[in-house]
Amino acid sequence: MYGYNAFLSDRLPLNREIPDTRDPKCANHQYPHDLPTISVVLIYLDEALSIIKRAVRSIIDKTPQRLLKDIILVDDHSSNVSAFAEDLKEKLDAYISFIDEERPGLLKRVRHLEQLGLTQARLSGWREAEGDVVAILDAHIEVHVEWAEPLLARIKEDRTLVLTPVFDKVHFDDLTVTRYWPSTNAFDWALWCMYESFRPEWYALKDETQPGKSPSIMGILVVDRLFFGEIGALDGGMKIYGGENVELGIRVWLCGGSVEVIPCSKIAHIERAHKPYLPDLSITMKRNALRVAEVWMDEYKHNVNIAWNLPLKDHGIDIGDVSERKKLRKSLNCKPFQWYLDNVYPMLDPLGDLLGYGALVNDLKMDLCIDQGPVPGTHLFYMDVIILVHRTVIIEPAGRSTLEASSLTSTTVIAV
Repeated sequence: MYGYNAFLSDRLPLNREIPDTRDPKCANHQYPHDLPTISVVLIYLDEALSIIKRAVRSIIDKTPQRLLKDIILVDDHSSNVSAFAEDLKEKLDAYISFIDEERPGLLKRVRHLEQLGLTQARLSGWREAEGDVVAILDAHIEVHVEWAEPLLARIKEDRTLVLTPVFDKVHFDDLTVTRYWPSTNAFDWALWCMYESFRPEWYALKDETQPGKSPSIMGILVVDRLFFGEIGALDGGMKIYGGENVELGIRVWLCGGSVEVIPCSKIAHIERAHKPYLPDLSITMKRNALRVAEVWMDEYKHNVNIAWNLPLKDHGIDIGDVSERKKLRKSLNCKPFQWYLDNVYPMLDPLGDLLGYGALVNDLKMDLCIDQGPVPGTHLFYMDVIILVHRTVIIEPAGRSTLEASSLTSTTVIAV
């Protein structure tokens, strides 16, 4: 139901100890006393009550009181089934009242009357925030010790930064924590997120506690509250789930800011077995990716079509009105997307030598996959896709391919 072990969560202490997975040098860092204040926004949909309470408890316990302005709980219209209705209304209200005795006015609650999706939920929380800085997080998290100070110190130095902590993985089944190492938040042309290495200059520092430039964010973001509004916050035209984090990363870089990963700030995040929004998230992800491409990617926008195997024209997907976002781009005097590829994310292959694209199909028997799986003794490998006409292909280890003349099909898709 939840995508994680709620039964176990209900039996763990709200203030449980989690391992300090930071680089040991982080503990020696000194931060200014006069840091900006922070508002923490927690987004949830059909979340276990104990998970929300543990997130709140960790934030209160591990954020200096002088810095923590408020915590905003945003419910994106959780289900009305009895388990959710009682826990996320009456019981959550009771917990808020309990915390109010300890820290009056600290907890705020926003409940959507209909499901608006992640982007609108994050915007709702941001609008309610009063701190100098806003951290927008999922509710299924626990913050580490000194998670806030390195973020706030960095924004104090440069308010045009959008920051992300380093996530640790909380396993959905046993809720144990696995350390994740610092890395950039990257993406492919379909706008699916992934981790990649930092640029060589970060490794040249020989200090893994230093901030590292990142092409994008994964979804947890920390930003100067007013600057966030100045650059257009989030694109309210995004639907339900997907792409909004990549859109923000691209826009920040092109329009005068930058994105960094802060290794000394760590947050433990549950990686759910399944997400609550849709059975197939690719539906909205595809639509949102096309919207991002139309506004920001200039002559490279068709690479998103290619990644989703869509026609370059008349793909039939309604991406909504993007005129206001294009006006925003012009008013902010943003750079072209080519600058982003050259200076921020040169590892993103521009697909400049692509001849064609399509799907792998077994022409001999359409109801079977293209192969029977890997040959014993070989290894799986990933390959780009191109189209050749009137050819077959033999795939060899390490991605080598051999073409042979044939007329099996009018169009045979090969991988190389």
